[in-house]
Amino acid sequence: MKKLITLILGIALIYSCSTSTDGNGNSTTTVIPSLTTSAVSSITTNSAISGGTISSDGGATITARGLCWSTSPNPTISLSTITNEGTGTGSFTSSITGLLANTTYYVRAYAANSQGTAYGNEVNFITASPPTVTVTDIDGNTYQTVSICNQIWTKTNLNVTRYRNGAIIPQITDATQWAALTTGAWCYYANTTSNGTTYGKLYNWYAVNDPRGLAPIGYHIPTKTEWNTLIDCLGGSTVAGGKLKETGTSHWNSPNTGATDSNGFTGLPGGWRNNDGTFSSIGNNANWWNYIEYDRLSAWWINLGYNFISAGNVGVVNKAYGLSVRCIKD
Repeated sequence: MKKLITLILGIALIYSCSTSTDGNGNSTTTVIPSLTTSAVSSITTNSAISGGTISSDGGATITARGLCWSTSPNPTISLSTITNEGTGTGSFTSSITGLLANTTYYVRAYAANSQGTAYGNEVNFITASPPTVTVTDIDGNTYQTVSICNQIWTKTNLNVTRYRNGAIIPQITDATQWAALTTGAWCYYANTTSNGTTYGKLYNWYAVNDPRGLAPIGYHIPTKTEWNTLIDCLGGSTVAGGKLKETGTSHWNSPNTGATDSNGFTGLPGGWRNNDGTFSSIGNNANWWNYIEYDRLSAWWINLGYNFISAGNVGVVNKAYGLSVRCIKD
């Protein structure tokens, strides 16, 4: 065991330093630089400022220095976004740009010489949230919005009873009548008004697609591509569901797997109305329409569940289903 430890230490020394002689024949040792990362300041929704101080070049000229940052810990120059602030020891300042709002970032200063690249201590920060923006529908309902991955979404489900031009969207409570519809309609889950207060209204796809416009002015029903952009930005379909769900079990049934609501989307499990007019899955599932149809009878939907962390365009459902609606800014 002692021989193995000695061998490992020897290998480490080979990679971190080298020995040479100066003009007088004296032995000199070169190592990677020593440096620290500066505190982050001037944090906005999409930028910040940091820097570093290189206290020692390790015996060889600093050939590159700057910052590297990522949304994951331990950023490196090969895996992260970087700046390049020239050469030499001493202090430098860098601007960190191109960031997403309300997102945690990890940053380290770096410095390179002939022996390799050294990193300063890791500093993390959270970018600022954008100012609260609201949008009002034709009924006078006001919705807060949230900026995620350079998209702006309504923060709650749609609750409107009229199209943009003022035309009434009929409320249909009878199951048989609902099942026969090929035009726009809405309902409350289980035809219970208090469900609408929490979860908004459920709409069939014909209301979503009506040319008179369901969303407030300046907003629209998201397409399949826009949903996928959001999901991909949040880490892909296998994990994005947790980031989109409201935390806890006040509305979601236990265990509400993986819920973090890390970006403020606050998805609620409003359930759905089946195409036969019955209701299902309040507390278990959140479901939202896509604007894009699949075929003559079906359209795409997004689904989140109380017992899984995934999200995605999981499939298609009959256009006569009643689902929740979220809106995205034009």
